Amino acid sequence: MTDARPAAVIVLAAGQGKRMKSALPKVLHTMCGRTLLGHVLAAIEPLQPERMLVVLGHERDQVEGFIAEAAPKAEIVLQEQQRGTGHAARVALEAAADLAGTVLVMHGDTPLFTTETLQAVLARHAEQRADATMLTAVMPDPTNYGRVTRDADGHVTGIVEDRDADDLVKQIQEICTGVYAFDAVALRDALDQIATDNAQQEEYLTDAIGLLVKEGKAVVSVVAGDWRETLGVNDRVQLADARRYMRDRLVNHWMRAGVTITDPQTTWMGVRVRLEPDVTIHQNTQLHGTTTIRSGATVGPDCTLTNTVVEAGATVVKSQCDGAEIGPGATVGPYSYLRPGTRLGARTKVGAFVETKQADLGEDSKVPHLTYVGDATIGAGANVGAGTVFVNYDGVDKHHTTVGDAAFVGSGSMLVAPRDIGAGAYVAAGSVITEDVPPGAIGVGRSRQRNVLGWVLRRRAGTRSAQAATAAGADGTMEPTDAGQQGDPQ
Repeated sequence: MTDARPAAVIVLAAGQGKRMKSALPKVLHTMCGRTLLGHVLAAIEPLQPERMLVVLGHERDQVEGFIAEAAPKAEIVLQEQQRGTGHAARVALEAAADLAGTVLVMHGDTPLFTTETLQAVLARHAEQRADATMLTAVMPDPTNYGRVTRDADGHVTGIVEDRDADDLVKQIQEICTGVYAFDAVALRDALDQIATDNAQQEEYLTDAIGLLVKEGKAVVSVVAGDWRETLGVNDRVQLADARRYMRDRLVNHWMRAGVTITDPQTTWMGVRVRLEPDVTIHQNTQLHGTTTIRSGATVGPDCTLTNTVVEAGATVVKSQCDGAEIGPGATVGPYSYLRPGTRLGARTKVGAFVETKQADLGEDSKVPHLTYVGDATIGAGANVGAGTVFVNYDGVDKHHTTVGDAAFVGSGSMLVAPRDIGAGAYVAAGSVITEDVPPGAIGVGRSRQRNVLGWVLRRRAGTRSAQAATAAGADGTMEPTDAGQQGDPQ
């Protein structure tokens, strides 16, 4: 296939997108980790055009802000009044008066086009030395699309918009996809002749094809291999359709790259996700942002990972992780919530109903269940018992707690930061720790228990509790007792 670098690419992104019924410009709606316009720009980038012109109109400031980050070299062209696609292309050419050579024109709301398809259009254009080359597709339901008309020999004669088509033309299933390669001079001449005598009283870019044919110019076409790639987005139903097609494309790519995805239909991921061979993804899993999963790791079922790294051999089950680093062989879940700044060392365990934030857990450490770990460093081989809370916030500032190597924190403890639990130290179960615990010591921060005998029989007389207590031999004598001597709290 001949590769032809275009002199310019013109992206038409000025439309209001009324059918989206949204304050957000249509081209900035997202799917699979990118905006619609972002997908278009990503497909164009490998073509390395000499110039890229993006035509904006509705909510220009929002779209321009996005382009400044996504494609800083792009030239913004303002279409003050949206008078059709032909008018938009003319405005772009007026802004690039010296432009010559091949110009690729496409829309900013067609997120499924691949670089390979665009290259095929450019290659056909170069091989045929054409004045215009259009990408077409054969649609099972071509409603709302412009139909491609051909003569008896199969040559393109023009494009008829759906609103202007009669019943016979509407039976044609080959449609115009909105992707064209033009010779810049031929396009300028055609755009100067376009009229507005149509149902929408607009300048249609599609009319340029018919005008070039009438002038005897070389007009050729390329038929897309998969019609779904050519779908545009005009409302939220079509956005959902496009998202599904992109999902299918992504999961198929990773399965062919050696990833096991047990239920592709319930697995969703973004375009920036990276997976290595021998990863296993189970059902109802979503992977967003820059999430990376290394070989041998298992994620799912029922997981949502965003900007998270899962190292080799780790397992994440029924959990949500955002901005976390999960070390080799670590286990997470079920029902864990790893917030940004969480770093799990090799073979760590974060178990059921554990939440972490800005927490660094050393290798072989364990936080098995029902615990909050915030702003903390936990050493290697440490164990944090159930129901422990790292009390990191005083209402104004966050404070840090360090738990040393091989330390043991008993269940139901409160570690009131800033605290330092030394290496090999113990914290007695049920303690509120407000002072540092030296290495090898045990911290006990709980008051002595007091039992008031007979309280239920006096204060809850006639209840099931009182009946059970009486049956067990309790009497109404009021006599407070100490539960035990202050000794080994374990």
